[in-house]
Amino acid sequence: MSEQITPSPTFATTHWSVVLSAGRDSSGARESLELLCQTYWYPLYAYIRRRGQDAHAAQDLTQEFFTRFLESRALRGLDRERGRFRAFLLAAMNHFLASEWNRAQSLKRGDGGIGRCSAVKSPRP
Repeated sequence: MSEQITPSPTFATTHWSVVLSAGRDSSGARESLELLCQTYWYPLYAYIRRRGQDAHAAQDLTQEFFTRFLESRALRGLDRERGRFRAFLLAAMNHFLASEWNRAQSLKRGDGGIGRCSAVKSPRP
């Protein structure tokens, strides 16, 4: 039976064995990725909500963040000696949100391009 994770807006203590396993091409990588996504989805969603996004936009942004984050294979280069996983994840999220905001502003100005998140609000300082 798989363990059910209760959603919490706070970040859980990082289990580096799971993070490192998720970044490898191994038999347990898929399970580790699934666990990381389950563990960090809600705290990242709550972080976006606290920055002023409505529930629907926050869900879309969180899903898109995870899609791009996992496609980038950013977990491969992580090292527990270089800092906290939570800080790394929040920095990646902030970069993603800024990129989405810039894309939305570009579309509003008519600078061309195709964007999915025209509802992204300006990031709060």
